Amino acid sequence: MELGWGGVTAVARATKLSPTTILSGMGELKGPRRAALPPERVRQPGGGRKRVVTRDPSLQPTLEALVEPTSRGEPESPLRWTIKSTRVLAAELVRQKHPVSYHTVGALLNEAGYSLQANRKTREGGSHPDRNAQFEYLNGYVERFLHRGQPAISVDTKKKELVGDFKNGGREWHPQGNPDEVRVHDFLDETLGKAIPYGVYDLLHNEGWVSVGIDHDTAQFAVNTIRRWWRAMGRRRFGRVREMLVTADSGGSNSARSRLWKVALQELADETRLTLTVCHFPPGTSKWNKIEHRLFSFIAHNWRGKPLVSLQAIVELIGHTHTAQGLKVRAALDTGIYPKGIAVSDEQLERVNLEPHQFHGEWNYTIRPRAN
Repeated sequence: MELGWGGVTAVARATKLSPTTILSGMGELKGPRRAALPPERVRQPGGGRKRVVTRDPSLQPTLEALVEPTSRGEPESPLRWTIKSTRVLAAELVRQKHPVSYHTVGALLNEAGYSLQANRKTREGGSHPDRNAQFEYLNGYVERFLHRGQPAISVDTKKKELVGDFKNGGREWHPQGNPDEVRVHDFLDETLGKAIPYGVYDLLHNEGWVSVGIDHDTAQFAVNTIRRWWRAMGRRRFGRVREMLVTADSGGSNSARSRLWKVALQELADETRLTLTVCHFPPGTSKWNKIEHRLFSFIAHNWRGKPLVSLQAIVELIGHTHTAQGLKVRAALDTGIYPKGIAVSDEQLERVNLEPHQFHGEWNYTIRPRAN
């Protein structure tokens, strides 16, 4: 404006801006909107080109859906990676009506916690020959349940935690030179004991429930956690559904070979009148369980650097875990006694209304409510 004739061309050449953009800015300066601009701003709030994920909200979920079935690495870590190139992913997104460049795909993957990684020799031996087939079978069931709006949950036990003023990994802000003081040695405090967090993650609504146990991590404790989730959250979310899918590891309290797990699930099915379909991850693949990197990792991040001084503190820290993507978590203390070593007889097992699937019935089975 100070240069007069030829000023627009000169400024466009110097700044690489479009002459149209410069003329638009001049119009704003001359118009009534100039008075409305705060002194520190050069444009109206919200001005400028919107981010691609703002213009296309379904882009990020679509990209995650393309990447996740073939993810590799340690899902519990904030870093994840993919075997698909950004160019291949961008081409597929364009095919699905999401116009985006491979540079943008790379930026979105970085924001989601992915990075490129090389192979590393750490394991010996092989895996089950039907490992990938079981993944596909399990994912197929999850997709069908979610498509029909039926509950599909991922369950597992988080690492047991010592209760007390023990060191907890991570850092948080404190006045300089004034950190929390904790014990030098991590020996179990017999008075405070251990906390056993068992979680349920709702794959459809991105919500979690965690029961903090104080006794033993048994199949009865695991199923009672599912029961508490259903009463507190699931029933309200899903209403009068008649089926539920449970995805779980092959070991631990929800082991595929545990008789008590199946008997306890039968009791839950009889009580709720829900038909329970259970799909286990193949042995040695527990890190691919969704609850690990969609719930437990965020809980660990939320309480980093905080001593877990009491059971109530653990419950509060878990219950206040949330993410920008909308994760909500509820937690409660479970003071029940769950004795170990309960034997289930053949007669008790035969009374379980269990139907093994044709594909690996030891991993995939359905338990239906028994007649009243």
